[in-house]
Amino acid sequence: MVEFIDYYKVLELGQSASEKEIKKAYRRLARKYHPDLNPGDAEAERRFKQVNEAHEVLSDPEKRKKYDQYGKDWEHAEAFEAQRKARRTRGTGGAHTHSGSGEGDFSDFFESMFGGFSRSGSRQARGFKGPDLSATLELDLQQAYRTHKRTLDLGGKQIRITIPAGVENGQTIRIKGHGGPGLNGGPDGDLYITFSIRNQSGFTREGPQLYKTVRVPLTTAVLGGTLTIDTFDGQARLKVKPLTQNGTRVKLKGKGFPFYKEEGVYGDLVVSYEVALPTQLTDRQKALFEQLKETQL
Repeated sequence: MVEFIDYYKVLELGQSASEKEIKKAYRRLARKYHPDLNPGDAEAERRFKQVNEAHEVLSDPEKRKKYDQYGKDWEHAEAFEAQRKARRTRGTGGAHTHSGSGEGDFSDFFESMFGGFSRSGSRQARGFKGPDLSATLELDLQQAYRTHKRTLDLGGKQIRITIPAGVENGQTIRIKGHGGPGLNGGPDGDLYITFSIRNQSGFTREGPQLYKTVRVPLTTAVLGGTLTIDTFDGQARLKVKPLTQNGTRVKLKGKGFPFYKEEGVYGDLVVSYEVALPTQLTDRQKALFEQLKETQL
């Protein structure tokens, strides 16, 4: 039996939480349990996957409505509604109807899903959900920066999926109905895709935040000036103040990584300055430094 996971509890929220509170909790917990910040921690990885799964459901109004109504059986909501509608139709036509509290609907629903006994006592055909399948999909960090479509080959079967911008390394998403075939008319299983994101970009990523170290010429650090640096969406010009110290950090708002499934919302890019000291000097340059040395207090 699959263990029921309380998505509200996973995000440390109450059932009345607003969309804004859900987003805020997801950002905080995804960062807390991110695999890059907890290397080799299996429990943190498990929690990270649960946080993503909870956000996947609760951030979608339609899925959340079904989850709130049916709990662990929310994925079968459509089948349950169809069963209940069929019962009402039969009742209207003069067939035998159930006049209790409604619990019979649930009983009939689960019998239709998992099989039961006919009036003659023989066992009805039982429909089983097909097996779930798992796959790993490798992406470059640049590919994870933008929403894009991918075609996957699953044993000769081609499926086209949309990968939202901002997916995390180690994140798993579920694609309903693309797992193994069901038995005796049961539904097909689901496909779980885990992302493995390669980072050869020169940036360090922590959730939606990006970090980059930039070398600053000594003369620019002392006298001030401008630098042009690469970002994920082009280039940016930075104004370096006179007497900038080694290790100085500046923040470029909105130049970081996109938030997962939040169109147009980006983190920040934090740039650290590394003042570049010369490795060789001409005679004239040495003389100038000697003059500078004499003026020091």
